[in-house]
Formats: sequence, structure tokens, C-alpha cells
Amino acid sequence: MTLRLVLVDDHPVVRAGLRALIESSDDLQVVGEAGDAAAALAVIAETGPDVVLMDLSLGDGVGGIEATKRVKALPEPPAVLVLTTYDTESDILRALDAGAAGYLLKDVPPHDLFAGIRSVARGEPALAPSVTGVLMRRASSPEPRMTEREVEVLELLADGLGNRELARALFVSEATVKSHLSHIYTKLAVDTRAGAVAAAIEQRIIRR
Repeated sequence: MTLRLVLVDDHPVVRAGLRALIESSDDLQVVGEAGDAAAALAVIAETGPDVVLMDLSLGDGVGGIEATKRVKALPEPPAVLVLTTYDTESDILRALDAGAAGYLLKDVPPHDLFAGIRSVARGEPALAPSVTGVLMRRASSPEPRMTEREVEVLELLADGLGNRELARALFVSEATVKSHLSHIYTKLAVDTRAGAVAAAIEQRIIRR
């Protein structure tokens, strides 16, 4: 049985390389490509693939996580396998929460990529070793976990937003922002905004 794939990546050269690599395997066929979320949905609707290889960074538009959500909301969605360079906790958890069946990094050996594609097509997970390590550390850590909203606050902090701008971006009050910051500082054992951002990057909670 030949598995049909759609490649979603905003770099044409990367897509060309992936196509050539994937089609070197007799049981894999690339039936479409897209450089952004809208094009991806159109190509998927037209070709009906078994698996979508999804990058997380899709230029200035909708990112790979939101694109994954939209793909999985289709009536008969294909499996989504994230293939990216990012291995931070926030990226991994958001991608899996969005419905991705697997998460591999772009330095994956070809035979592991092929195996991952076949796994998600069967309904089984496919995770890079470093991704598995992140999930295991998170599950076994005695430290309080960062919530999705707190991760969002950290990412906005890293962009340099003040409390008022944070409140506007999150559609909450400044008092709520201060509460989030207090929880973040406690969890990261810091007492400044800069310290929180530095700790979050060092602990691979967010990427910069």
C-alpha cells in the first residue's frame, strides 16, 4: 500500500528536498505541497492524503499549530506529523494538543522519518527522542507546571510587552496579568520579568 503525503513548509527548497527524499521510498508518494495554511487546506481537500508533514513556522501568516488544528477539524482529516527545527516544551505540547500524531525534528535520519510517517498513518505516535524526553521530564517533574496561558504570557514578555499591553493582547485586566506574573515568578524561582524570560528560554519552555 502506498501512503499519500502532503508537504507543508514555507521554504520551496526544503519541500523539494523532502519530496526527493520521501519518494525514494517505494511505499511513499507526495501528492501535494503547500507553503501556508490556506494553501495546505486547499491541497488536502483536493488530494485526500493519508499524512500531512507540517512545519511549525509558515512565514508571517497562520503558523503550523493553528494549521494543524484546521486540518484536524476537517470531516475526514489525515494524520499530521510535525517536522520542524523547534523542540521547546511549548511548541511540542501545543502541537500535540492541536492534534498532531507525531513530532519529529528536521535532523531526523531518513529511515526514522519514513518509520514515523508509517506510524502516524497507522494511528500510532511518532516522537523524536528529545521530544519524548521533554514529555517524560514534564510528567515526572515535582515542580508546578506552567499553564498554557502562562506560556503565552512568557512569550509576550519576551516580545517586550508591558502590563498594559499584555492585558490588551490577552483581553484581561492588568490585575489578572499581575496574577499570572506572580505565578510565573514563583514557578521559575525568579523575581523579575527579564529573569522569567531568561529562565523560560533556558528551560526550553519558550523559544527565542
